[in-house]
Amino acid sequence: MNCREQIKYLLLQRCMTLTKLAEEMTKVSGKKMSQSLLSQKLATGNLRYYELQLICKILGFKINFESEI
Repeated sequence: MNCREQIKYLLLQRCMTLTKLAEEMTKVSGKKMSQSLLSQKLATGNLRYYELQLICKILGFKINFESEI
């Protein structure tokens, strides 16, 4: 599952649309994020780590790295 699919799955769990997420990202960060820009970033794989952190914060999730070794 790629980043786009994972975020869409998390959005489904929170009953939130990509449009609402973009609005919340704008509110929290103070930087304009439109639904189309967010969708484009997800489609092209150009989402920055701080943007992923912000998405997780808004949706109530945290990023966790686990060792496979």
